[in-house]
Amino acid sequence: MSAPTFAADRGEDIRSGDYSWMQFNAMYAVNELPRSDADDGGHDYLEMEFGGRAGFVDLYGYVDVFNLATGDSGDKATGAGKSKMFMKFAPRFSIDAITGWDLSAGPIQEVYFSTLFNWGGGIIGEDVNASFWGIGADVMVPWLGKTGMNLYAHYDMNGKEWNGYQFSMNWFKPFYNFDNGSFVSFQGYVDYQFGADDDYGNEFVPMTSNGGAAYFGVHWHSDNYALGYGLKAYQDVYLLEDNGGIVGLETTGFAHYFTATYKF
Repeated sequence: MSAPTFAADRGEDIRSGDYSWMQFNAMYAVNELPRSDADDGGHDYLEMEFGGRAGFVDLYGYVDVFNLATGDSGDKATGAGKSKMFMKFAPRFSIDAITGWDLSAGPIQEVYFSTLFNWGGGIIGEDVNASFWGIGADVMVPWLGKTGMNLYAHYDMNGKEWNGYQFSMNWFKPFYNFDNGSFVSFQGYVDYQFGADDDYGNEFVPMTSNGGAAYFGVHWHSDNYALGYGLKAYQDVYLLEDNGGIVGLETTGFAHYFTATYKF
């Protein structure tokens, strides 16, 4: 999913626009990547998604719990050797708010020191443990409006080495309003890694120097509920070479996501 990218005009009081939100998403993914030929790719999961702004800290994150029905088929099946949980945690720290300087210029609204952490979700004993450090901004994009953009350097905490870069962007664009106050939004994100060392791979799972994923979703929202569909496109996701090596993981293609949300 994607984080709403609302930033406040705070004036002298950096706490004046504080807000927070949380929601639970019941989700079903079809053909999610990466997967092996033996996986049918379908699985259910529960996602707790949260975010907000407190002073100079802008926060987004989520926790996924996979295979709630403990199914015995699919890429997250019981006994498949996969982690039960995945977490993304993405705090950004406003340089404008910390320094008191107005760094806005043209379409750039606010500038951040950006961080991102990905934990879990891999093969048990080899979970993802990645961190990203860089610069970010809220940027006004035609039609999409305020869009979060970040450019990171990637530090692999498992390998204890820097390895490449990542560009990320996310948006939340309401585009159709109903008389009852509900609306339909176009929301999504892009995460693209590049400049990585492909020597990290091996004969079983070779790596590439670039790859990523993009999610394009259409969601109906009311005050307390949401329903949505998203198409996710992958290209050598997680820098895993598509159909490469002995394992032959499929890492390039498309997946479908269906979401029912309860908002707190």
